[in-house]
Amino acid sequence: MHPYIHAQANPDKPAIIMSPSKQTVTYGELDARSNQGAHLFRSLGLKAGDAIAVCMENNPAFFEIAWAAQRSGLYFVPVSNKLQTDEIAYILSDSGAKALVISAVLNDLPAHLLERGLDLAHFALGGPIAGYRDFIAERAAQPTTPIADEQAGTEMLYSSGTTGRPKGIKPRKIDNQPIDGPDAVADALANLYEATADSIYLCPAPIYHAAPLRYVMGMTRLGGTVVVMEKFSPEDALEAIEHFKVTTAQFVPTHFVRMLKMPEEVRNRYDVSSLRAVIHAAAPCPIPIKEAMMDWFGPIIHEYYSGSEGNGGTFISPHEWLTHKGSVGRPRITKLHICDENGNELPPRSEGTIYFSGGPSFEYHNDSTKTQESRHPHGWTTLGDVGWVDEEGYLYLTDRKSFMIISGGVNIYPQELENLLVTHPKVGDVAVIGAPDEEMGEKVVAVVQPLDWADANDDFAAELMQFARAHLSHVKAPRQIDFMADLPRHATGKLYKRLLRDSYWAKKDQPAVRA
Repeated sequence: MHPYIHAQANPDKPAIIMSPSKQTVTYGELDARSNQGAHLFRSLGLKAGDAIAVCMENNPAFFEIAWAAQRSGLYFVPVSNKLQTDEIAYILSDSGAKALVISAVLNDLPAHLLERGLDLAHFALGGPIAGYRDFIAERAAQPTTPIADEQAGTEMLYSSGTTGRPKGIKPRKIDNQPIDGPDAVADALANLYEATADSIYLCPAPIYHAAPLRYVMGMTRLGGTVVVMEKFSPEDALEAIEHFKVTTAQFVPTHFVRMLKMPEEVRNRYDVSSLRAVIHAAAPCPIPIKEAMMDWFGPIIHEYYSGSEGNGGTFISPHEWLTHKGSVGRPRITKLHICDENGNELPPRSEGTIYFSGGPSFEYHNDSTKTQESRHPHGWTTLGDVGWVDEEGYLYLTDRKSFMIISGGVNIYPQELENLLVTHPKVGDVAVIGAPDEEMGEKVVAVVQPLDWADANDDFAAELMQFARAHLSHVKAPRQIDFMADLPRHATGKLYKRLLRDSYWAKKDQPAVRA
C-alpha cells in the first residue's frame, strides 16, 4: 500500500496530527505535497539514487518531504537537530546529499552550515533564512500530479553515534522498484500488532530516528492516523492517548520509566483504555519496569529487537514475555546465531555475539572496514550486540560488546547494573561505564541522574552502593558513584556512553570529582 491509494479513497482523512498543536495533514494534502516535492527535486536535476537531507524538529513537513523522496527514487537522510555543526556537516558530506531542507527554528545552525560551503541546494522552511531558498514557496509552484518516472526511494539513516562517529547505513540499492511495493514495517504493524486503517498511532519520539520514521511511514501505508508529539513529556503522552483515543503506540524504556515515576494520582487521571497494542524497543527494558507497565496498561506490551541496519530482528508478544521475562523474542523470518570470538556457534545459554542470517543486506556508507567487521565468515551480520538464547530459541540481550568493562580480567556488562539502579525510587536515569583504574585496569562507575538534585550527595551514593550490593555480586557492583544533572541520552532512548566514558579516560591522571 501507499498513501496515494488512501488519498484517492479518503482524501480528507487525517494522516498526521501534531500534538499538542493539533496541526493536521490529510491524506489528500500529503499526496499532493509529496508529488510537488518530487517535481521540485527533479527540477534540481536529482535523479534516482541521489540523496537529500532533512534537519528539523518534529513537524508535518518532515513526512511530506520523506514521501516526496520515496516516490522519487531518492535516498532520504534524516539528520538529528541535536547535533553540532561539525557533525551535521560531516553527515551531509559523507552521504553525498545534493539538497538540504532545514528548519528556521534551529537558531544559528543554518547560518553555520551555510558557512561550510557545501555543494548542495540549501532550502529552509518555517521562516526566511539568509542564503536559503524557500522550500514551501518553491514546492507550491510545482504540479500536484505524480512525476513521470516514479520509483521507490528509501531512507539512509546514520547511527546515533553512541559508540563512535555516526555511520551511514544503506539498506538497499535503488533499483526501479514500484513505490507501492511490500514494506516490512507495515507488514509487522498489520500482522503482529493488528494495526489497520482505523488505527490511531502515537509517536512520542524524534522522527529523524529509524523506528519513529519507519513506523510512522508504515502506518500511513496502512491508511491509519498518526499522532506525532512535538516533544515528549510523560503527562502529555497520557493526555494524547486519552484525547485522540490512541490504539497503538511505540515507546522506549526511558519513556516507561518517566511515566511510572509520575505521582500515582497523575497517572490515574488519564484514560488509556483505548490502547490495543503498545510497542517498545531501542534499549533493553528492566524486568520490573515492564512488569509495572503491564500492570498499568494491561498485557498489551509487545517488544522487538532490531537496528537501523534492518538485517534482522526478534519479536515477542506480551503473553510470550510473561513466560520468558527479560527476553526480546524470536526471529520471524531471519535466523539467530550466537558465536564466540572465533566465530564458532555456541549452545543455548552461552553468551556471545549475536548474528542474523537470511535477512536483507546492508553496508556502511564509505566505510568498507566497518562493513567487513559486521560480517561473519559465513556471511551472517551483526549489530555488535551480545546475548544468549534459551532452549526454545528466545533471545536475551546482555549488552553491546563495545560497552563491556574488563576489570581485573573479568568481563562485566553494564546493562545488568543499569537495569537494577534505575528501579530505585530516587533515580531518574543511570549510565554505567568502565573508568580507568591502576590496579584493575578498569573499574565500574555508575553515573546517576537523581530525580531530585538535592539527593546528589555522599549519603545517597552510599545508599545506592548498598542497594546494588544487596542484589548483585560485588564484582558487578559499582566501585564509584557520581552524579550528573542530565545524562547525555538521545531523545530516542539511546545513551551516549562514549561521551561519558571518554570524559573519564581523558582525566585519568586527575583526582575523581563528582559531576
